[in-house]
Amino acid sequence: MALLTRKRLILVKAESTYGTDSTPGGTDALLVRNLEITPIQAETVSRELIRPYLGNSEQLLSNTRVEVSFEVEFAGSGTAGIAPRYGSLLKSCGFIETVVDDTSVTYTPISASIGSCTIYVNIDGVLHKLTGCRGTWSLTAEVNQIPIISFTMTGIYNSPTDTAAPSTTYSNQETPVIFKAGNTTSFSIFSYSGCLSSFSFDVANEVNYRELVGCDKSVNITNRAPAGEAIIEAPTIAAKDFFTIANTDATGAITFQHGQTAGNIITFNASNCDIGNPSYSDLDGIQMLTLPYVAVPGSSGNDEVSLVYT
Repeated sequence: MALLTRKRLILVKAESTYGTDSTPGGTDALLVRNLEITPIQAETVSRELIRPYLGNSEQLLSNTRVEVSFEVEFAGSGTAGIAPRYGSLLKSCGFIETVVDDTSVTYTPISASIGSCTIYVNIDGVLHKLTGCRGTWSLTAEVNQIPIISFTMTGIYNSPTDTAAPSTTYSNQETPVIFKAGNTTSFSIFSYSGCLSSFSFDVANEVNYRELVGCDKSVNITNRAPAGEAIIEAPTIAAKDFFTIANTDATGAITFQHGQTAGNIITFNASNCDIGNPSYSDLDGIQMLTLPYVAVPGSSGNDEVSLVYT
């Protein structure tokens, strides 16, 4: 029987013990877009045998793991103080979750004791289990589009099985709002409230899979290099001289609020950014200015960026 591409399901649940299947169920279902899975990702080792005839040697696989990538809509849970369904993914990408009941959920980076999750990908009755998952994420927001968070997660390989998909309950993923004036407010880059066309941020985690003799298999985050770019209407030099800013050691904040209804408000803040090489482009006959940036930690560290859900 053919497997239908449309009948796919992804379940995600945080692990209490690293690499131990947290058995996500139907209530852990996640609404995603552009789901892709590499069911076996491995290095190939050839036996390179010498024989008195032509032909290939057998191939052996090493460091076998699984990679899955997908997009989630940049939206809240629908209730202030309740984490979005994809919160366990953010925690598995090197962030800590701080909850204030009935008020807010905040995600900030950490450098130790990073969480993990189990991911089930069910393709019309074929179940792929990824345990010990960790990964990286990026945010993309363009005017008149739904902003998205793209996740790339790596997990420990488990043999696929024929398993029927469970009944699902989708919750804590509010309907997104379009990235546009009115919905998105309070944009500021280096204290300049410009006209924003698009914005991106990539946490750029270094994710490594390890399978050493005498040790458990593991996926590790060993560094991050967060960066992105903002495209704004080009200001006059008097209004804001981004060229001088780029040519000095100056750092500044980038922030905006997306959403206006409680439970679906997200505030992005990168408080210590360094702008790279500005460049011009055209949009509708109007000069735009592309501002690439890197987010750097302050003196206390682990503060390059925050996502606050209220």
